[in-house]
Amino acid sequence: MAFKHIDYSQAEELLSNHHAILVDIRDEESFNLSHHERAINLSQWSLPQFLFETDRDMPVLVLCYHGNSSQTIAEFLSQQGFQHVHSIDGGYEGWK
Repeated sequence: MAFKHIDYSQAEELLSNHHAILVDIRDEESFNLSHHERAINLSQWSLPQFLFETDRDMPVLVLCYHGNSSQTIAEFLSQQGFQHVHSIDGGYEGWK
């Protein structure tokens, strides 16, 4: 497995101490209703631009609803050359 599992406190630490990117892969409606202040909504439409513009050495934290789908996207991003990818266990429902 090329990505790491982290919990909420580890995610908050990475966000506060590093220039990490938090990607929220929930649907746009859910994201618009509520999301972490540092999150960007990553969808099939925004993915190509994200892959093109994002530094692959930048830590990327992946957040979904419950921590399951984020693992698939974290693995995909690792396969695309991102060096520091983390799936947040428990997802948004656990974090909020």
